[in-house]
Amino acid sequence: MASAAFEEIVEDFEFLPDWEDRYRHVIELGRAMAPLDEALKVPATKVDGCVSQVWLHPEIENGIFSFRGDSDALIVRGLIAVLRALYCGLPVAEVPGVDARRELERLGLNEHLSSQRSNGLRSMVERIGLVAQEKG
Repeated sequence: MASAAFEEIVEDFEFLPDWEDRYRHVIELGRAMAPLDEALKVPATKVDGCVSQVWLHPEIENGIFSFRGDSDALIVRGLIAVLRALYCGLPVAEVPGVDARRELERLGLNEHLSSQRSNGLRSMVERIGLVAQEKG
């Protein structure tokens, strides 16, 4: 089951009439997210497989998973914000079991992202799952 924060994004998408509005909303979600400290933008946090620069920094406290992230592309920053809504706050053991593909399909992202952006999104989801398995 998706988090309340992710369900809120799903509801927002239902009220937005077209993909351009949804695209702008994803960008705004990214703009609202605090930037990742430059000191955390290191090879260990960099996500391979993305066209743009992407960094994800996982944080696990008391068995609860969260992460911070950043990108040099506005839309990718927004996608990071969407993934944060999907994963942050879950027990770390539950993170690998999230069917991100199915949840993201509810937003219609698969049909409206370029193949390169879709590959990058898939790389971010894979990294999140791997980190959660290692730490969980």
